[in-house]
Amino acid sequence: MIDLYTAATPNGHKASIALEELGLTYQTHILSFDKKEQKTPEFLAINPNGRIPAIVDRSNDDFAVFESGAILVYLAEKTGQLLPQDVKGRSTVMQWLMFQMGGVGPMQGQANVFFRYFPEKLQGAIDRYQHETRRLYEVLDGQLGRHEYLAGAYSIADIATYPWVLRHEWAGVSVEGLEHLQRWLAAVGERPAVQRGLNVPATTMGTPDKVVKSAQSMLIK
Repeated sequence: MIDLYTAATPNGHKASIALEELGLTYQTHILSFDKKEQKTPEFLAINPNGRIPAIVDRSNDDFAVFESGAILVYLAEKTGQLLPQDVKGRSTVMQWLMFQMGGVGPMQGQANVFFRYFPEKLQGAIDRYQHETRRLYEVLDGQLGRHEYLAGAYSIADIATYPWVLRHEWAGVSVEGLEHLQRWLAAVGERPAVQRGLNVPATTMGTPDKVVKSAQSMLIK
């Protein structure tokens, strides 16, 4: 049994999609950002960074894992799925996983902040992060023009990237003209495990206005 601590965010959905794809038994614990449950001493004992997602593997001496990319690698290695064991195959998946962790996620996350959440409209910042996110999408499109999935076969690299690109409109970034990326979005989105994982948690964080207000509150420590 795995305990999943999560919320309805792209990073949270990475973990739930992976758990569904791998067929692992898990129990969901939904954290409320409004109540700052991610900052409680109990959760900080699991994830010192106070962010979701995090897991505790009860079948492995209550081993805790935080950081979404690390969770994906742990679950893939635990099951022997979605991450090749040969050196080249594993490296290819890890490269595209790191591309998401170090590029798509941070850049699109900042696009979200300045386009949706920041109280002042700083157009220079909005343009900077939207343009960089679009550039990264173009890199993905190029790779997907040569391969069905990011690392050839479906892997944790696709699981990491999909929930972010799926929300491109929220960041104000277009996928127009990126036909390979659009094809990939449709293909990944048709997977039953992906559909189930996107419903964990089953409810969203609320209306767009509520999401914005919640995110704005998190900008002020």
